[in-house]
Amino acid sequence: MTERREKFQTSSHIPVERLYVPADIDDEYREKLGFPGEYPFTRGVQPTMYRGRLWTMRQYAGFSTAKESNERYKFLLEQGQTGLSVAFDLPTQIGYDPDDDMALGRSGQSGGQHPHAGRYARLIGWHPPRQSQHQHDH
Repeated sequence: MTERREKFQTSSHIPVERLYVPADIDDEYREKLGFPGEYPFTRGVQPTMYRGRLWTMRQYAGFSTAKESNERYKFLLEQGQTGLSVAFDLPTQIGYDPDDDMALGRSGQSGGQHPHAGRYARLIGWHPPRQSQHQHDH
């Protein structure tokens, strides 16, 4: 993977190597810690860590209905957003249907109401799977 810059250094102009490892690398080290981009991914999923690709910047969004949240996600992607985090309302987070008495006054207020698979499918059904990354925060 290509790195974003030829050289990396600290703010004190001390060079930063691509990878630091102990002088003696044994099988236990490889098995438990591994290398960047390799299982068990304890050193990150990218082989060059963030030298080749920066971390994903996510926009936390979602409100009201699946249709309105969907429209907001489309707008954000059109504006150049590359990562989305889906915000669920409190009743959805704790498993209540929006029509439940316990959800009265709370549905769609702090995020989108997506209490079942059908409504959730409307939320993300339009989304091209490889165009951006999205995360479901709850």
